[in-house]
Amino acid sequence: MMYKPTNRDDVSRRGDQPAQSFYGLGIAPRILDILESIKFKVPTPIQLKAIPIALQGKDIIGVAQTGTGKTHSFAIPMVQCLAQKKGAGLVLAPTRELAIQIDEAFQIVARPFGIRTACLIGGASMYEQIRTLRKNPRVIIATPGRLIDHMEQRNILLNYVVMLVLDEADRMLDMGFAPQVDKILRFLPKERQTMLFSATIPREVMQIAAKYMKLPVSVEIAPSGTAAEHVTQELFIVRKDAKSQVLRKLLAQYHGSILLFSRTKHNAGKIAHSIRGMGYSAAEIHSNRSLGQRREALGGFKSGKYKVLVATDIAARGIDVTGIEVVINYDLPEDAQNYVHRIGRTGRAGHKGHAISFATPDQSGDVKNIEKLIRTSLPIAKHPEIPQEQFIQSSGKGIKYHFAPRRRHRR
Repeated sequence: MMYKPTNRDDVSRRGDQPAQSFYGLGIAPRILDILESIKFKVPTPIQLKAIPIALQGKDIIGVAQTGTGKTHSFAIPMVQCLAQKKGAGLVLAPTRELAIQIDEAFQIVARPFGIRTACLIGGASMYEQIRTLRKNPRVIIATPGRLIDHMEQRNILLNYVVMLVLDEADRMLDMGFAPQVDKILRFLPKERQTMLFSATIPREVMQIAAKYMKLPVSVEIAPSGTAAEHVTQELFIVRKDAKSQVLRKLLAQYHGSILLFSRTKHNAGKIAHSIRGMGYSAAEIHSNRSLGQRREALGGFKSGKYKVLVATDIAARGIDVTGIEVVINYDLPEDAQNYVHRIGRTGRAGHKGHAISFATPDQSGDVKNIEKLIRTSLPIAKHPEIPQEQFIQSSGKGIKYHFAPRRRHRR
């Protein structure tokens, strides 16, 4: 599965801003030649703002919508820095797929300088990773758990790291990853440059991040939680037992590739099986699948082998697949922040996209949390062949219906 470089959300495609060049940002001529060779001509807004600051060696907190070229906002400065001085760069990512994608993007820029990379992720061969580490790579891209494995086996020392990047920083600093990240950072030199990037960085994460950084410059292209610009959204209020019926109608309506999100890995397998039973090709990607299975599923989805990719939130962040026609939230995410990352999988590289969400009648509160985050209301959709439901509003004395009560269904 080859990485196809795309400068996502290219401002030259948008008539609302004048085109600008990578020239004048402080980028070395040799890197400018590389960017030219891969058809990167116009920087995205986050690249335009972040690259000059990063090249000055300052700490950065970068907030930009999903699919706006954040990877090259730190890859270009890191390679240029490492080409000029000793040391290494470390990039931490929350998922294996994102780490692989970042590594592929780095290789294109770093290889001409003789700078090797190492991608340290779970599910891949420790032996092969140790062999790569023995070749003294200067850019390490890793998931936290696997990096700690190598640290504990003394396969890698981090006292030479001069630049650190936390990609999808809100996920890296939440309660799930925070202890691992904290453990890693204790072994890093205090004199280093630190950069955080994400589409959503809540205030609490900002406060946690502050202890790892020195006078960080905030680069905000869109307020945290802003949904992808070219994505239209709609919401179906549907009973749990009717979701499959609505999905069947939607699969017949949309002919392009569809990324469907399930809240749990168990349900993802059931949904993928159901879709195949409807006569459509489908693959699944979640933490119960091996790295090889996940790579095959993603590669098959990119190539068109599978019409539908059923995923848990493992695929909500950083997976760059252009041309996804629709994202379907079969289940609403537990965390409203993940809604922004999920729907950002469509409408990439300046294309239009569409996101459809299913909410059960008792999920009014979950929808309100999403609407509060994205600062807009989700339009409620109706299908002529599907019974129209309404939200149940909770009151202080129990549950109050806005429609004639029907027989309760077990959930």
